[in-house]
Amino acid sequence: MSSEEQENTTTEPVVDNAADAIAAGNEAVENKEAKRKPTVVVAEDESVNRMDLVAMLEDNGYEVVGEAANGEEAIELTREKRPDVVCMDVKMPHMDGITAAGVICDENLAPVVMLTAFSQADLVKEAIGAGAMAYVTKPYEESKLLPALAVAMGRFAEINDLLDSVEHNESELRSTQEQLKDTAEELRKTKETLEERKLIDRAKGLLMDKANFSESGAFRWIQKHRWTSASPRSVWRRPSSRNTAIRQATLNNLWIAWSANSRRPRAFVLRHC
Repeated sequence: MSSEEQENTTTEPVVDNAADAIAAGNEAVENKEAKRKPTVVVAEDESVNRMDLVAMLEDNGYEVVGEAANGEEAIELTREKRPDVVCMDVKMPHMDGITAAGVICDENLAPVVMLTAFSQADLVKEAIGAGAMAYVTKPYEESKLLPALAVAMGRFAEINDLLDSVEHNESELRSTQEQLKDTAEELRKTKETLEERKLIDRAKGLLMDKANFSESGAFRWIQKHRWTSASPRSVWRRPSSRNTAIRQATLNNLWIAWSANSRRPRAFVLRHC
């Protein structure tokens, strides 16, 4: 292989497994992002000032992806280009910078740095209220503009990270609430089943002890009759829940079963149930 071919040959990282491949890919993306210039849209109605601002930004490592002369153009360019930051003059024709900044911030498109004159202190408050992350007074100077851009991008990133965290927590909370709801329903069913078993065991014991039923016979009898309520005695109370229905049916059937085998069936049922 010639020296020229060797120079044109690119060396690719050697990976041993899928994990190494993913790590190498992530590292390549991070390196690419680190080398990427931050992008900016400049909105300034005075062409001379806009040219000076663009030149200053490009000299300091920014990529100007759009230039606007009014607020409407600034909104459209920001929606289309999705820059890292927007430099917005306050007073512009058709739509002023404060209104445009409010739209951009409401749509969470990019952080906005307002450009204002010394005499516009009252408008600065309006700009901050509209969502602007920072402001710079004219004339533009690197010592004021560059830190403001960095602060705006940093605050914008922090706010979006916080919003993402809130959305994630809300999603987890909804999921937890659903799980708690399902758990409560399972617990309710378990309690009902346990109460039903207690009633059945109690009735089975009474039949075995007082009516000479065998255990299997008492269980079969309860299975057959626990849902019936043929006795006139059932008229005096209407069951209001499943557990009450089971208890009431057990009372009725024990009354019927014991009536033929005891001299005091009513006292027996009321005393033991």
